[in-house]
Amino acid sequence: MNEHERRRSVIVAGHLGDRHTVEAHLADADPGVRVAALGALDRLGVLTTFEIEAAFDDPAPQVRRRAAELAGTNRSVTLLPLLADHDPTVVEIAAWACGEQEQVADDVLDRLVELATVADDVLVREASAAALGAIGDVRGLPAILTACADKPNVRRRAVLALAPFDGPEVEAAIQRALADRDWQVRQAAEDLRRAAGELDLT
Repeated sequence: MNEHERRRSVIVAGHLGDRHTVEAHLADADPGVRVAALGALDRLGVLTTFEIEAAFDDPAPQVRRRAAELAGTNRSVTLLPLLADHDPTVVEIAAWACGEQEQVADDVLDRLVELATVADDVLVREASAAALGAIGDVRGLPAILTACADKPNVRRRAVLALAPFDGPEVEAAIQRALADRDWQVRQAAEDLRRAAGELDLT
């Protein structure tokens, strides 16, 4: 079978409960098949922490990205290795997954703070700021506030990430966002005010 046929076989096996066929393709030569195998094991409810973490070392970025996504629903998996990946698309998904986990270890939190403020890739900064908001740890607030002065898409996500926090600095950041030159940033700030019952635009 070629890679397309193998991928289709794995996907079908995942729907039919054929765990043996799925597991036989975890080390397939084609990255797309390996991605399908991870997803099929998750669909079957038998994907283990070991298999997720093993995929963190896969040479193909798409496999590492899929592993990061799947780790988002498994708090026993630390995403720290992927937060240091050389591929920014992997780091972006890993940061997003940290937000899905909602509870992370201190070293992961520290890395997200670093990424939200100094990562070269704008999507990584955006995802990291959003993850810090989802986690809601006050230690991430300074990084979120810094992100509120970043590029427009980062500012928009950072403003929304302020939702779990309060205090003068937070209020000042939201107030600035209400007058931001980017309409999506202003909309995010308005959404926060409206959610708090402080703004009625009807």
